[in-house]
Amino acid sequence: MRAHFVSHVYHRHAHDSYSFGITESGAQAFSCRGGRHVSSTGLVMAFNPDDPHDGQAGDAGGFTYRMVHVLPSAFAGPLPLFRAPVLADPAAAVAVRRLFAAVAGPASSLERDERLDAAVRLLWRHASTGLSAQPMQEQPEPAAADRIRSFLHDHARTDITAVVTSDDIAAVAGCSRFAAYRAFVAAYGISPSDYQRQLRIRAARRLLAAGLAPAHAAAAAGFADQPHLTRWFRRYYGITPAAYQAA
Repeated sequence: MRAHFVSHVYHRHAHDSYSFGITESGAQAFSCRGGRHVSSTGLVMAFNPDDPHDGQAGDAGGFTYRMVHVLPSAFAGPLPLFRAPVLADPAAAVAVRRLFAAVAGPASSLERDERLDAAVRLLWRHASTGLSAQPMQEQPEPAAADRIRSFLHDHARTDITAVVTSDDIAAVAGCSRFAAYRAFVAAYGISPSDYQRQLRIRAARRLLAAGLAPAHAAAAAGFADQPHLTRWFRRYYGITPAAYQAA
């Protein structure tokens, strides 16, 4: 969710999920875990499941914030317990913003998983329990990245619209999804979701060249809609799908 509040006051409540937020402007004041806290512009809020809290503007100008709710089942291994509900961590703030963008806008399941993992890795530094060293430092075998690449190509050939998740990638690689991601980036310079999108862009380009309308090419190549394809096509090629087709 993304909201701007001036006079609204949240009644004391709790969520059954982890809640990670970014204060974009102003300041939000709230009570949590027996203390009073203020999250001002750029700070990260991290609530544990069943953390009772309220919330209201910290000054007359109100506040704008984003919040992402993440179920405990998204975490592998021991669940983290965040020591403080407000974190000053610019890198984690960027990661939460990127996660929010992937959840709120068109993005593949693989991209959402990767952004969740990236945010988790940074936020976990502020938890009283953390990932065991094994998943974070695990060294996959050299062939793991090649297996992931072959898997993505196979999906592109058989059903390019099929959903691929980080768990699928980990199963193919034979290691944790954290290690699989690092292995692929080390081998190919981009993430698995970027590579998957690249394959979909190439498929859309072929369909456009064959005369398929951009909206139909977007759907057939696995994009959410024509604007989604257009945005990424321009980033890759510098022109719109329609301009490419006309040329």
